[in-house]
Amino acid sequence: MSSHHIVREKQEPALLIIDLEGFNYENLGQLLEWSPTVLVTEPLYDTVDSLGIKIDGVISKSISTPLQHKTFVIHTGDSPLQDALKYLAGEQYHAVNIITNSFRVKDYALFADRINLVILTPSKRIFAAKPGFSKWKTAGERIEVLSKEKHFNTQGLVRINDHLYETEKEGFYTLTFDQPFIFIAEDL
Repeated sequence: MSSHHIVREKQEPALLIIDLEGFNYENLGQLLEWSPTVLVTEPLYDTVDSLGIKIDGVISKSISTPLQHKTFVIHTGDSPLQDALKYLAGEQYHAVNIITNSFRVKDYALFADRINLVILTPSKRIFAAKPGFSKWKTAGERIEVLSKEKHFNTQGLVRINDHLYETEKEGFYTLTFDQPFIFIAEDL
């Protein structure tokens, strides 16, 4: 007997592809496993299309490429990332996985309280953590704090330098701080 799961629209995190350079395609396959809404920037449209991925939306200033059937366009000005995040938050997506090669806190800070963000670079998994955040990790894993933190305390971590920590032992680590969220990074 097999089990079947019904995936309702917007139940799974959307997938926003900004840059695929250096990104492990096995990780991409895992992100596509539950058929998320897939958004891509116009420069990546042909690349993602050639991988056989169904593209739901393309972020573009003025699209000139023929699109897949039922692909919509999110019109953008100078910030495809910001316009895509505005679209997803406005459409009430609860979460989005973003594939990119770069990360700047200011690009994501306005959206961290509106939608769960997971930013994936070729080597890091970055996300917004709320005060009291706790997560299980094996011993010796590195955690990087990317935001400026206020009244920041940790349990289960050893400080390596100003923004880099390492898990003391296998088990939970906890972060407490005095602001709505901070961005942290883990190695992929």
